[in-house]
Amino acid sequence: MSGKHVAVLMGGISSERPVSLSSGKACADALEQEGYRVTRIDVSRDVAAVLAELTPDVAFNALHGPYGEDGTIQGVLEYLEIPYTHSGVLASALSMDKGQAKHVARAAGIPIAEARVMSRFDIGNDHPIEPPYVVKPVREGSSFGVVIVKQDQSHPPQILASSEWRYGDEVMVERYVHGRELTCGVMGGEALGVTEVVPTGNAFYDYDAKYAEGGSKHVIPAQISPDVYQKIQSYALKAHQAMGCRGVSRSDFRYDDRFSENGEIIWLEVNTQPGMTPTSLVPEMAAHAGYSFGELVRWMVEDASCLR
Repeated sequence: MSGKHVAVLMGGISSERPVSLSSGKACADALEQEGYRVTRIDVSRDVAAVLAELTPDVAFNALHGPYGEDGTIQGVLEYLEIPYTHSGVLASALSMDKGQAKHVARAAGIPIAEARVMSRFDIGNDHPIEPPYVVKPVREGSSFGVVIVKQDQSHPPQILASSEWRYGDEVMVERYVHGRELTCGVMGGEALGVTEVVPTGNAFYDYDAKYAEGGSKHVIPAQISPDVYQKIQSYALKAHQAMGCRGVSRSDFRYDDRFSENGEIIWLEVNTQPGMTPTSLVPEMAAHAGYSFGELVRWMVEDASCLR
């Protein structure tokens, strides 16, 4: 029995609030079963005052999206000197910015797809790059705002210039990479197993495929050649280290094996706050490595620190 007082931060004010509430509940329940004293905090803008009064031993960060994984809450926790899980201020901010993260990944020798970061208002009626391509908000997660432009589409997506667009004015336009969706977690400086994610009834791994029950099938270990498997693990670990991540992270990839078994491997992004819901990937990867869910969250709490 640990006796440590752990504040589980969940909810928040980003588009990913529902996912964070699910992650937070699962982690808080598991930590209680592991013997920790747990306080569940539905994070709002008064979180600094709440934490200053509560003075927990550790903050378990189960927030997702802006304010939760972009360095903002990490800065609050550093200021309050409360040890916390996952990555620190710089790694969180860097990894959340898809454009800047690509620069770092390229410098580390990780293969990426050609991309441009630009204002959504500058895209206009002409394709910014040759289709097919993908338009992504620069600082969102869980596939919010992602639009795929197909080969035969005559103009860019009109939603980008619309007042209905809610994902910021800066977007990344990235070459569409055909192939399979692969992902690999890193825990404590070691790569976990590689998972293939197969969306059910949808060619795109969107929000519903990620979080709805039965939205996707996870195959671990991924049925790929040992050489490709090891490359994916190597790139995931390189990304974790190059961004300065700590604790647990997860990198996502596309693997195009249409023309050869070795094919093309493309790194997409690193997630410094991977989902911890019942359908999430990292808990499955940890289980494949021999860690129960309780052991995983216990490891994360004991790994927590400031100056991450």
